[in-house]
Amino acid sequence: MKILAKETAIYGLSSIIGKFLNWLLVPLYTYVLAQQADYGIVTNLYAWTALLLVILTYGMETGFFRFANKDGENDATVYTTAMTSIFATSFIFAVLCCLFSGPIAVALGYPEHSEFISMMAIVVAMDAFACIPFAYLRYKRKPIQFAALKLLFVFLNIALNILFLVVLGKRDVYYVFLSNIIATGIQTLCLLPAILAEKYHFDGALLKQMLRYSLPLLVLGVCGIMNQTLDRILFPFFYSGDDAQTQLGIYGACFKVAMVMMMFTQAFRYAYEPFVFAKHKDRKSVEAYADAMKYYILFSYLILLGMVVYLDLLKFIIAPSYWEGLIIVPIVLWTYIFQGIYFNLSFWYKLTDRTQWGAWFSLIGVVITFALQAIFVPKIGYIASAASSTVCYFVIMTLSYVIGHRYLEIPYDMKRIGLYTLLIVALLAIYYALPMFMPMSTWIKMAFGTLLLIIYCIIFIKFDFNVFRYRRING
Repeated sequence: MKILAKETAIYGLSSIIGKFLNWLLVPLYTYVLAQQADYGIVTNLYAWTALLLVILTYGMETGFFRFANKDGENDATVYTTAMTSIFATSFIFAVLCCLFSGPIAVALGYPEHSEFISMMAIVVAMDAFACIPFAYLRYKRKPIQFAALKLLFVFLNIALNILFLVVLGKRDVYYVFLSNIIATGIQTLCLLPAILAEKYHFDGALLKQMLRYSLPLLVLGVCGIMNQTLDRILFPFFYSGDDAQTQLGIYGACFKVAMVMMMFTQAFRYAYEPFVFAKHKDRKSVEAYADAMKYYILFSYLILLGMVVYLDLLKFIIAPSYWEGLIIVPIVLWTYIFQGIYFNLSFWYKLTDRTQWGAWFSLIGVVITFALQAIFVPKIGYIASAASSTVCYFVIMTLSYVIGHRYLEIPYDMKRIGLYTLLIVALLAIYYALPMFMPMSTWIKMAFGTLLLIIYCIIFIKFDFNVFRYRRING
């Protein structure tokens, strides 16, 4: 647990700093881009790139961790085999997208901007290839090198955005994508020491085994990322008004306000995945998994309450013309919490080689997300987009817990988790309800919310923080 906490802190620091700095691009875009619809284009295309990135990595990142830790396998061979496979498919993808950028741009609704398609295809291809060297750094327990390269991209991307949009006054979406492609290219070059770290050896038989393990994760990953991005991909098709790109821009900007929770979840994931596969060799590993789940949930609730309380300050991250969409922020925060819990639960089918269950859960999630958006987006707009993801992750989280208990029994502290869930719901209910009976100014409401936050922290510290800090899990 100490190793997990330490590496989570390192990954988390780089992730939080990186995401926070990228977060600062949101006010830049919302204040500098000519109109809200421009940010709608950015939101839509980045949603597509997130989906394509999952397709192009086809579960090989998790496959690498699984086979690199498997008895009888050479980790160097696993690494170079996975990297070769990803490079080949990414290169083919980039070439095809550049050749057919015109028809693709027409299909996506940007007939006059085929260059956007080519640029983002190259970015996605480089990012997909880089995922294996980055996984290698995590496997080799090099979090500082991992963090430095991630932050390099962030600083370059921000600097280039400021150069083009502010210094040179290029208030055009093209320069947002140009900044990304340059920064990604430099980051890929800096990964060369990791790419060349092991002697090259391609094993076709090993690749078949890895693909057999990883391809179900592709379905899982595609469906999973669709659950996260379908709202921004499909919104222009489902929304019945004439201002779809404008509404999507508002939704995308307000969605970014909730990114603090995503930063925490992602930081935890970077450290937790290699930790789980390595710890799986220990018979007492289930105790560590149970503790990790509990503390993830407890800290997530702390972030949730803090962001709700200080939303009146956080809203300044975006321009006032976007504030009408802030109602989705608490909904998105719950989505990230359920998503993080589901990620924790997902290891039962990864460790028992029953990855088909993950695919089924994700397919169920896609059906739920698609159906809810198709039914309610035309009626209530982006609120339905946000709520559909929350419902989706709650359902598949519950299914994963119930079914997973049959195959890998992990002693989750459900009593304590349930008590904290009731506590956070009660505190949020009080925070929202009391101002209805006692009108408050923004600052008084924030002070009242701070008191509720202190109450949660006192309870957490008194009953659980000492356990988190001092308890030792032998192995």
